[in-house]
This record gives sequence, structure tokens and C-alpha cells, in this order.
Amino acid sequence: MSANSGRTLTTSGQDLAKNGNSSNTKAPWKDAGTVLQPTTPTRKPQPPKPQNAITIAVSSRVLFNMEKEQQIFEQQGMEEYIKYQVAHETESFSPGPAFSFVKALEAVNAQLRELYPESEELFDVVLITNNHANVGLRLINTINHYQLVIERFCMTGGNSPIGYLKAYHTNLYLSADPDKVHEALEAGIAAATMFTPDKMTEVSETQLRVAFDGDAVLFSDESEQIYKAHGLDKFFEHEKAHENKPLDHGPLKGFLEVLGKLQKKFYAKGHRMDCPIRTYLVTARSAASSGARALKTLRSWGLEIDEALFLAGAPKGPMLEKIRPHIFFDDQMFHVEGAAEMGTVACHVPYGVAQRIVRKGGKETSPVVK
Repeated sequence: MSANSGRTLTTSGQDLAKNGNSSNTKAPWKDAGTVLQPTTPTRKPQPPKPQNAITIAVSSRVLFNMEKEQQIFEQQGMEEYIKYQVAHETESFSPGPAFSFVKALEAVNAQLRELYPESEELFDVVLITNNHANVGLRLINTINHYQLVIERFCMTGGNSPIGYLKAYHTNLYLSADPDKVHEALEAGIAAATMFTPDKMTEVSETQLRVAFDGDAVLFSDESEQIYKAHGLDKFFEHEKAHENKPLDHGPLKGFLEVLGKLQKKFYAKGHRMDCPIRTYLVTARSAASSGARALKTLRSWGLEIDEALFLAGAPKGPMLEKIRPHIFFDDQMFHVEGAAEMGTVACHVPYGVAQRIVRKGGKETSPVVK
């Protein structure tokens, strides 16, 4: 579907299907919604200093399913929303679309701590939300219930949290609010709007898998502009002529860089073949006609990608279903929805020429992502 086709993906989070292997052990989120006894667990690892960490900022609405609470806020206002949250603060939220991703980050951290006990080069998940501080107790109780290692919160009481992202040295920001994602990208912060499929596929509990589109995600939209303006044949001609000229960077290049940096730490300890981080390039480019420039660009940056899939315009959803990534980034809603339909947690990166729609009068605007 195109970005303005009229169909809608949910960004508030649905119930999470069983995530992980086929063990008979009861998954912690099976008890979601039950009454909790507020606790402060001990022996949690200390978070790394922000300047040393790879900081992943997530909104409360992508970490947890807050669809009902969001409806109360939208329909009844802030005061009723706060009352409801306080009245239910001993009931846990069920997991949202970012939950499995966060658990995978923690699994990588556990292995890094074993190999490098003194290193603070770890993932640090920060909860960034415009919720009122009175909602904080329910969030804390839920985080403790699932035994998540999240110690840093930013609750802004209705104000935009974007200004705090740079203070937290944020490497990636995930939100259900496309306006905040736009704002973060404009501030130079890697960001994406996270969507939730109706049913999520099972994903690995021991290996973090991250899939990226190429143009306007890892790379700039330079080549996309040629395609949009002049068509596919001119695009192929342009890519062949500029095969040895690296593309400029896109908004998610920095996140791939930090993933690669951590991968090299595992490689240095002899864990290339069983590295707990695996990256994928899933692009609509054709391999023979335009793939060389993409791979040469990554090489010029000193970056590796574990698997590269050149689909030549074929749907991405079926391939992503086989990969089973924890998260997939694309700049086009057509591919985001195609991935979600196959059970992949997909994120929209609203960057580049594909976001602009020419309306009557010649004025360019960005499509509204719902």
C-alpha cells in the first residue's frame, strides 16, 4: 500500500503472541494484567554511564500495550486518564511491540558482561514518555514484574520529551507518535514510528536480529530521488555511473554503526559464527543492476552487514517472515504494512523524498502516518 492508501496500522500495541522458543516454561507476560505487589527487585545490573552506552529510548506506548489507556486519554482527557492509571497501578500492562526487542538487547548485554566484565559499552534502555509522573508507579511495577533492566525514566507530564533525547545521548528513539518521530529526526536523532502486527511471529531469545531497508534508511534518498523523478531505467543508469561513489548516510546509519561496533567485540573473542547480533539489509534494489553501489557504500563506511537481500521489487514481508527480526526499518509504508501482515514488528522512518506528496497548487507536504 502507498502511504496515503487509507489503510491503518496500529501504533498503540496489541497483545503479544508467545515470543521465543518452544519451552514449556510459562512466559512472564502470560500473567499480564494480573494484580501486582509493588516491589523493588535486587541484584539488577547497574546501568552504564550514558556517555559510554548505546542508548535506546522507547516510549511507554511501544514498550507496553496502553491502547485502552490511550483511548481514555483521547476521549475523556488527562484528569480521567491519570485517575484510571492510579486506580490500576498494581495491574501490569501487557507487552507492546518493542518488548521483544528490549528483551533481546538485554540478552546481548548479558553476554557482553560475561566477556567484558568491566566494560560499560552496553545497551541502555531509557523509557521516554510524556506521561504524568503519577503514572510512573504503574510503569515501574510493570517493569519489575517482567524483570526488565530499565532504570532511566523521563516522564514529562504532557510536554514533548524530544528535548531530553540528546541529553541521554540517544542512539535510537522508538515511539508510537509519528509527530515526535519527525521532531527527533529533524534534531538529527535516529528515530522511527513503531507499528504492531495483529499477531507477532516468534523471535529468537538469544540473538538480536535487526533488518534495515537501504535507501532513505541506511543511505540517503539521493537514488530514490532519481527514481521518483525519472523512472527505473534512469535510476539503473545513475547507479551504474556512480557505482564507485559512496552514497551519503541516512538516518539509521549511526545505529548500524553501533551494532557493528558491538559485533566486533564478540568477534574479538572468537564469536563471529555465534554472534548474538545479526544484521540484515532488505532492499527493493536489484543485485546486478544497482546492488553493487549499496555494498560498496557499506564497505567505504567500514561497516559489515551479515545478510543482504536484493529483492528487485518483490514484497519484503515473506522474506522478513523467514528472517524473524526483532525490528525492521523502512521508509515506505507499503513495505511496513507488508511486513506487519506477515507478523514482523515494523518501523516507519519518515525520511526522504518518499514522504513528500505534491498536492494541488504544487505544495509539498508530508503524509500523515496513522
